[in-house]
Amino acid sequence: MMTRRQTLGGALALGAAAMARPALASPMFPVVETAQGKLRGLHSGGVAVFRGISYAADTAGANRFMPPQPVEPWAGVRDALHWTDVAPQIPGDRRHTYADLIMVDRNPSGMGEDNLSLNLWSPDVDANAKKPVIVVLHGGGFYSGSGNSVGMDGEAMARFSDSVVIAVNHRLGAFGFLHLAEFGGEDFATSGTVGMQDIVAALGWVRENVAQFGGDPDRVLVYGQSGGGAKTSVLMAMPGGKGLFHRAGVMSGSALRMMPPEMASATAKRLMDALEIAPGDVRKLQEVPWTTLLETQAKLEAADRARGEAPRSFAPVVDGIALPRHPWAPDAPDVSSHVPMIVSSVLDERSYRMGDFSMDEAGLVEFARERVGDRAEEAVAAYRAEDPDAKPFILAARLDSDQTFRKGAFAQAELKAKQPGANVWTYLWTEPSPAADGRFGAVHGIDVAPSLYNTRGALNGSSAAANRLAKAIASSWAAFAANGDPNNEHVPEWKPYSPPERTTMIFDEDLRVESDPRSEFRQYWRG
Repeated sequence: MMTRRQTLGGALALGAAAMARPALASPMFPVVETAQGKLRGLHSGGVAVFRGISYAADTAGANRFMPPQPVEPWAGVRDALHWTDVAPQIPGDRRHTYADLIMVDRNPSGMGEDNLSLNLWSPDVDANAKKPVIVVLHGGGFYSGSGNSVGMDGEAMARFSDSVVIAVNHRLGAFGFLHLAEFGGEDFATSGTVGMQDIVAALGWVRENVAQFGGDPDRVLVYGQSGGGAKTSVLMAMPGGKGLFHRAGVMSGSALRMMPPEMASATAKRLMDALEIAPGDVRKLQEVPWTTLLETQAKLEAADRARGEAPRSFAPVVDGIALPRHPWAPDAPDVSSHVPMIVSSVLDERSYRMGDFSMDEAGLVEFARERVGDRAEEAVAAYRAEDPDAKPFILAARLDSDQTFRKGAFAQAELKAKQPGANVWTYLWTEPSPAADGRFGAVHGIDVAPSLYNTRGALNGSSAAANRLAKAIASSWAAFAANGDPNNEHVPEWKPYSPPERTTMIFDEDLRVESDPRSEFRQYWRG
């Protein structure tokens, strides 16, 4: 008979064997030679990880508000083992349950202006591998977030999809979108789009260097959720991006119009006034400490909120140069007509912005009245008929989502479907989040982690059903990156979106394809 110590020792030995690390098939610290110099990464679970690769120079001082400048080449080997700084931004406030769930405060490393960097994960750094390339743009509007954040981790997706995955950092807020053309003349003519020009520069780096990391520069997918989707929408209207990406995905971020110059100039003047800088002294803005500039931006936004107004934020400006037109108004941009797209939304998007979880039916009617006036009771009856058991809070979020996110997504998909040159596919995610006792429903961001085959996030959980959906949606993005078509063995046949069928994939426990799902609400809000 074995003693307790022998039994415990045997169990520990079995556990150790199960956790034993396989022998390294390649160097622990792979070195790749780029056009700028050699980089040293780290192998993690069979994936080569390169963090903090600078694709453009420091944006401080004379480079502030300027188009991204080239990186100076270096001699020897530079480590790509650590995160770089992220763009200066107002810190995320985790006191809201949703913000806490998505770990809005977790941007590894601090803030600073030397932040034009990307993080790269590759399953094979053989220069002849020619793997598909997936470039993910982070969310957070045009004001927050980073490619360093937990939600942008690409290791699992690189391994699962056999693709090179890249997450990008770029300038945000006033640093990326302060429109100074009216005050600084030609030198600052495109300052209102430099945050988007950063993304173009990152894609230029990909074009020049990704083959050395095992990627195929002729199969590049760019996609993102929320702010990442808005950036993708804008990118598709930028002449500078033409030829640098070959497929595009917009998840819950269909941006049809951007900032008109006159509005952007007024916002810039207000910031300059707060800093006591005269319109003719624009260069002094490049001398202000970045902490002072960010704090002033934050104070102005707080003042707007105190007056009950929406904060006057910063976003890409239609400057007539880097961004010649509104991205998707009045039509789809011709410069990207050859690029196939996936456009999506999730059922209960707006629940992330709402907090009245105890809303009753009377509160729901009042919520609807603020949006549709005298037709409130009619609207509530239609939403209640669709989902008789839903809580009033969820129906309010669904109504608001249809009026905002989904209305934009429909408009973008319709415009792309009308344009000859490339197909567009659409999906609707309806599987609710199990987090916080399910109170948020199918909330904004529910499809982010599974799209990168990350199955450890709080919004999704790691149940068998969650893992099946992750496999289905990650396989679709992987197929889209590889072939320009999301169809694969893990999903039903998925036809392109086109009126009148409007074929749509429904990501739910009951994975299925439907023609024009929830058409009555699409038509209602279009009118």
